[in-house]
Amino acid sequence: MPSNSFHCRIVTPTEKLLDGELTYASVPGWDGLFGVLPGRAPLLARLGLGELKITHAAEDGSKGGDRSFLVDGGFVKMAENSLTILAERAIPAEQISLTDAKAELAEAEARSVPDDAPDKTAQQTAVRRDRERAQLKVRMANGVQAAGI
Repeated sequence: MPSNSFHCRIVTPTEKLLDGELTYASVPGWDGLFGVLPGRAPLLARLGLGELKITHAAEDGSKGGDRSFLVDGGFVKMAENSLTILAERAIPAEQISLTDAKAELAEAEARSVPDDAPDKTAQQTAVRRDRERAQLKVRMANGVQAAGI
């Protein structure tokens, strides 16, 4: 393995999305973004909702390149130059439909919590999170569309 890269695995409960060499990752932690470069100190953190941006290492004649995933919840571990992302939900940006994302956003924005809801605070938090997820999907789908992917 080249010293200017690190191994990365992205796994959800239903599939393995990535298993390869990276030169950089921007990870949406629970309390903010953090970057990962080769040789980073060990780390164990909780994932938040956000865009995971990765840069593939150039291997076997390939140029490498950038890729993004929407991630929502889970954990990330960096140890021995290997990054493991165990996400509750992860969607490659190129698989997010702009039409579906806009419909999801409209639905999320139309939702409200009744005043007499039994656990109003928890329901308000869920509605806010659904709106944030839908807004992120729209932003990422627009980015993919603009890049022509």
